[in-house]
Amino acid sequence: MNQPVQKNTLYVGGLAEEVNESILHAAFIPFGDIKDVKTPLDHATQKHRSFGFVTFLEREDASAAMDNMDGAELYGRVLTVNYALPEKIKGGEQGWAAQPIWADADTWFERQQQEEEMKRLQEEQKAAMLIAEDLHRKKMAEDREGEKDEETETKNDPMAMAEAEVLKQNTS
Repeated sequence: MNQPVQKNTLYVGGLAEEVNESILHAAFIPFGDIKDVKTPLDHATQKHRSFGFVTFLEREDASAAMDNMDGAELYGRVLTVNYALPEKIKGGEQGWAAQPIWADADTWFERQQQEEEMKRLQEEQKAAMLIAEDLHRKKMAEDREGEKDEETETKNDPMAMAEAEVLKQNTS
């Protein structure tokens, strides 16, 4: 899924536990005016999840910060700095997406219709197969009946009985 990047917001990964928003702000302020700094918390531990976001007022400042801070060391940890992807909200085709759940309502309805059509076609095909199998069974039964009729005809035919008698004598 190709999402647009936010050119003035940076993702900063690899943060040490000691790093907080004010330390992150101090590390990035030399590159330009900062609008916002966030370090999302883990709900269980109430500590940050080893990454944060720094939003600059100017795109050029964010670019300079990324160029200089990617691979830099902060509190003994090497930082990964990239442009941030847009904030994600629950919804959309892939579960978590940068769009609300109702944004793909039209495609959802189309998929539902396609699935119903597929089920209908599969049921029709299954019914056709059952009919074909039934016809095949009837044909096989008729063929077996025809074979039985031929056997009874040979028993009543004096010429066929004579041929069978000769064959028996020749084989003994």
